[in-house]
Amino acid sequence: MFKRIMAVVLAVILLLTAGFSVLGTLLIRRERSNARLESLITDAKEIAWLAVQSEASSVTVPYPYPYRRGWSDGAGNSVGAILNRKYREVHETYNAYIGVTDREHWVYAADDLTLAINENPEFTDALKGKDLSALLSKVLGGGPDQTVVVRSTVRGSASFAVGVPMARSGLVVGAVLIITPVQVIEGSIWEFGLPLFIIAGGTLLGAALILFFLLRRSLRPLGRLTEAANAMAEGDFSVRVQADSGEPEIHVLSSAFNSMAQKLDGIEAGRREFVANVSHELRSPITSISGFVQGMSDGTIPPEDHPRYLALVNDETHRLSKLIGDLLVLSRLERDDATLNQTDFDLCEMFRRAVIRRMGDLERKGITVNCDFAADPCRVTADADRIEEVVVNLVDNAVKFTPASGTVSLRTSEKNGLVTAVVEDDGIAISPEDLPRIFDRFFTADRAHTSGKGTGLGLSICQRIMAMHGQRIWADPCDTGARFCFTLPAAPTAKGGAEA
Repeated sequence: MFKRIMAVVLAVILLLTAGFSVLGTLLIRRERSNARLESLITDAKEIAWLAVQSEASSVTVPYPYPYRRGWSDGAGNSVGAILNRKYREVHETYNAYIGVTDREHWVYAADDLTLAINENPEFTDALKGKDLSALLSKVLGGGPDQTVVVRSTVRGSASFAVGVPMARSGLVVGAVLIITPVQVIEGSIWEFGLPLFIIAGGTLLGAALILFFLLRRSLRPLGRLTEAANAMAEGDFSVRVQADSGEPEIHVLSSAFNSMAQKLDGIEAGRREFVANVSHELRSPITSISGFVQGMSDGTIPPEDHPRYLALVNDETHRLSKLIGDLLVLSRLERDDATLNQTDFDLCEMFRRAVIRRMGDLERKGITVNCDFAADPCRVTADADRIEEVVVNLVDNAVKFTPASGTVSLRTSEKNGLVTAVVEDDGIAISPEDLPRIFDRFFTADRAHTSGKGTGLGLSICQRIMAMHGQRIWADPCDTGARFCFTLPAAPTAKGGAEA
């Protein structure tokens, strides 16, 4: 991954650097070309002015143009001498050929021009080309300020031709033509591009080194995350990564990873505990059943005691069946596709049915049931079958842990459209250290110091059902006995009745 990121970033930097280098080269070359072309036009105008003056007089004249290096200040020099020096400078600077013409013929006013023609006899023919003829016609036919620049091909070579008029008394009497190779004006692409590309290459190399160290430093936490993820894939959920270094995004990712690892570690611990508890709960009745059956089959238990031990086997079978049933119910409730069939029903009537089911135990133990229903009927909106499991479970627990001649209290109340149901008994209180775990799977608070009174799944089932409804169930701390409460939304008809 590190190499791929480096390659992508460097490719982007390379493309941007190359693009800006090419653009910079073209812009610099164009600016340089414009500047040299303007300088050439200025030189052509100087030559035109000097040529006009040389025709008029051979004496010293005031020189209006800036002085050039190697020139005299004009004092004591004839115009012809100044003109010849100007010819020579332009030829040497631009490798240019200079022609001066009146309206009838060429005028060669400088030895340097003659030398240039001798060096390149084709120059005279070049001046007679169609492009140059058109250029001269445009200059001679224009005004005294007319300047014409054309780019043409002379004898197969690209050239710039600059033409300026020679004016006397506001009239155009001739023209000055300067031809120079394009390379002199524009320069070679490598003349500007090579330095820029060298600078760009150095910049790219420096950026690559800086990027390498920055990315390696930034991605180091990702390497630790990868190692931790691989460890988790092998089943080690205790692994953690440092979340106090790196970029903010890496810090957030590390924190999220640690949070996930912590939750998975808790889930794994719960899974191991669940498997251990299930194994223990299943082993107890199976061991009892196996022992009793073995004892009866090998004669250890005499025949006259068989009915009593068969009754114990039956009880253990029911206990095993109840455990498996509770596990199946809890498994179904925790499925993602578990749904609720919500209807309106009377919660008070559901409590009455739960009490009637345990009437035999209530009478045998002499338990008194107190009902305090604020509204009767008390209609709520929920899944009636699921809520009945909650009600039956809470009532069964209350009857189970209430001592003889004790009291079980059932209450309902409504406030702000929410019904609160309470199931309370006066048995031994749940210890404060047991309250936080009372709804954990297989956890049994040994309030009555009795064993075998439950599997520890009933309250877990109740909590899951209430969570599916988006409601709460909790146990209040009490000095004596236990008090369990849960909430349900009141049915719309019940709300309307309360308002009426």
